[in-house]
Amino acid sequence: MGIYNIAQPTNEPVRDYAPLSTHRASLKAALEKMAAEEVDVPLFIGDQEVRTGKLGEITMPHNHSHKLGVYHKASAEHVQQAIAAAMKASRDWAHTPWEDRAAIFLKAAELSAGSYRNTLNGATMLGQSKTAYQAEIDSACELIDFLRFNVYFMEQIYREQPISGPGVWNRSDYRPLEGYVFAVTPFNFTAIAGNLPTAPAMMGNVVLWKPASSALYSAYFIMRLLQTAGLPPGVINLVAGSGGEVGDPAVADSNLAGLHFTGSTEVFQDMWSNIGINIKRYRTYPRIVGETGGKDFVLAHPSADPHPLATALIRGAFEYQGQKCSAASRAYIPSNLWPEVKAALLSEVDHIKMGDVRDFRNFMGAVIDKNAFRRISGYIKHAQDSDEATILAGGTFDDREGWFIRPTVVEVDNPYEKLMEEEIFGPVLTLYVYEETKFDEILDVCESTSPYALTGALWAQDRAVISQATRRLRNAAGNFYINDKPTGAVVGQQPFGGARGSGTNDKAGSALNLLRWISARSIKETFEPPSDYRYPFMEES
Repeated sequence: MGIYNIAQPTNEPVRDYAPLSTHRASLKAALEKMAAEEVDVPLFIGDQEVRTGKLGEITMPHNHSHKLGVYHKASAEHVQQAIAAAMKASRDWAHTPWEDRAAIFLKAAELSAGSYRNTLNGATMLGQSKTAYQAEIDSACELIDFLRFNVYFMEQIYREQPISGPGVWNRSDYRPLEGYVFAVTPFNFTAIAGNLPTAPAMMGNVVLWKPASSALYSAYFIMRLLQTAGLPPGVINLVAGSGGEVGDPAVADSNLAGLHFTGSTEVFQDMWSNIGINIKRYRTYPRIVGETGGKDFVLAHPSADPHPLATALIRGAFEYQGQKCSAASRAYIPSNLWPEVKAALLSEVDHIKMGDVRDFRNFMGAVIDKNAFRRISGYIKHAQDSDEATILAGGTFDDREGWFIRPTVVEVDNPYEKLMEEEIFGPVLTLYVYEETKFDEILDVCESTSPYALTGALWAQDRAVISQATRRLRNAAGNFYINDKPTGAVVGQQPFGGARGSGTNDKAGSALNLLRWISARSIKETFEPPSDYRYPFMEES
């Protein structure tokens, strides 16, 4: 026996996949192999792979006629089977020594960094239309970081123990929640899809995992990864399907102990409402953790450096087709900088290459599916028709081969125009040019325009302005960037999450998130209990 230490991790180095590199060649080979095969993605329930026969297709967003495979959809009956399997597994998993749980996820991290790296990146590229670099920082590095850092945070939490007085030993027992955690994950980050089920599982919980249907290709390989790492059957159960077929029965069951969610604000609010309606039937009050939407801002002061600002706008708004909850979606540019920023921005945007992500020359791929294409192109059509909006770049879209939307820059005359307020979740950047003397006023506009508070970026060289704006915008963003783009949070460096309409701000990538998945028990042991009920003050003399 021993008291085991987890070494403080470092962030996984990012591969650049430069021409002639061995990493580039091996990834290209994996892409070719995976694109030529079709997968059959079952439900993972306990130790069973369940194939329901009710199928959904998996296709490439950038080539939607290319089929990557099929996935099997769950019914309410399958959800109940998964709940039963999870509850059965919980009996042993809750009492598995923490170091044994840690070893499984540390092994998963090593596999992700090694033999599974090209597979996870290839699946994210082909199934979610990410470029090699965007996949690398997501399905490789961030997923690896979540696994390693969360194990480290777990050990730190367990080490936090109370003081003890004379003759007493006090201890904190960090128990898993009593029931199962329902993890609902989005299409846009494979690392999030891996983190939301594994973070609670790491702390001894059992999980029902519902991945986005448009990201089941990479989710399948995450399950294979966890199986290879030695995760016992039933600890994480993958159930694919619609919100009604999977989400409703999962939220209604009396054993629900937690919800770990990333997705749209509307869906999260509906699920929270359903939990409220069902509150009397639960065995325990469910923990609700959610990261939802964003209408993330870039606010430039007249002292900002225009050329790095233009680069940050391009990367922040258009990397991964703007399909990041942290993507730069609205920007406030002072009139003195606008001519230079506009020239630098438009000259670059017009030359951005987009297409099949297997062509490494492309900066952008396709948006995720038909529904996203219709929604985003609808906003572009609104810009074309609006008297308050002018399209400066892009504004075109084509769905004949893939769900392609050109990076679009829109200038508006009204800072409260629809395009400045509503989440678009696509490659559309809306700008408002303000009078350079009215920075103080635009601070209030920036702070109050959106119901969200996820990320935001301030650009300024004036230190007094940086201090002023950091204070004024304190509640406008859970992740605040100074002279940087509002995307790219790194596990262990910038814990991620926002408040207001953006979620519960439980900070993935930190110990704060893991604390939500435990229920502490205080244990007091007295070594020599008193044998007389009388206290000294009761004596007469």
